[in-house]
Amino acid sequence: MTARHEKYQRLIELCASLPPTPTAVAWPCDQSSLQGVVDAARHGLIAPILVGPRQTLEALAARHGIDIGGLPIEEAADSETAAARAVELVRQAKAEALMKGSLHTDELMGAVVRRETGLRTARRVSHCFVMDVPEHPQALIISDAAVNIAPNLAEKRDIVQNAIDLAHALLIGEEDRDVRVAILSAMETINPAVPSTVEAAALCKMADRGQITGAILDGPLALDNAIDPEAARIKKIDSPVAGRANVLVVPDLEAGNMLAKSLTFLAGADAAGIVLGARVPIILTSRADSLTTRLASCAVATLVVRAAYDKNAGAAG
Repeated sequence: MTARHEKYQRLIELCASLPPTPTAVAWPCDQSSLQGVVDAARHGLIAPILVGPRQTLEALAARHGIDIGGLPIEEAADSETAAARAVELVRQAKAEALMKGSLHTDELMGAVVRRETGLRTARRVSHCFVMDVPEHPQALIISDAAVNIAPNLAEKRDIVQNAIDLAHALLIGEEDRDVRVAILSAMETINPAVPSTVEAAALCKMADRGQITGAILDGPLALDNAIDPEAARIKKIDSPVAGRANVLVVPDLEAGNMLAKSLTFLAGADAAGIVLGARVPIILTSRADSLTTRLASCAVATLVVRAAYDKNAGAAG
């Protein structure tokens, strides 16, 4: 058994020796989002740039006793302008991460994926939950439960690769074989009548051919035989992933959303959210998130930024 938040605390502690990540925070115009920014800054995880109306932010801080003294503020009259300005700060190399405030996720992501002024890369943008599930031995990465509604095979390839890269950034796996990806479906056999089983098999073959790298993949796997060794044994599934998966790739957004919320509300799990595939990581938090979950989301982004820095430094060397 592991203590509640033990896995999140480990992520936060990993950032103790790292500099805070300059982070453009789009429209932190309610108490929970502004407080979360200040808490993360106080813990040294981010160096926030608040993007919103100065007068509103200062009044909000005064009303709730939140100290924003010394934090830079970029003026933006409305949430759409704030999203665009936050993205522009990244393009100007003034920020290395984005953070969602109290605006809608679609509004921020619209600015991120805009072709001429956004933060697109060759990689498909996708969302990952890093879930701290009580009594489960390690963090679980679940993708994609928030951005891609019904991804096709090519998009799933990027979703898988984003999740694998995240796992390495979080030091879940020191070696490729330590990142174990289960491609989930309703069953563990390939059935042409169930398209997700066929796509799971294709993704595993893509990994065999080097089109997906950095992990061991297996699928299709049902949830039970992906994370429970006894279920895998009973089903006679001989696989280094079955029963030991630490990355779960779902067939579509609906399945991912239901899985994440089931773990949250039935198993007491917490879900730190991050969007990958853009030029910088994007921190997505919810008003219902605990302080530890908010801090964990910022820690995840900081570790992703550090991994990208190390990769670029290695390539340059």
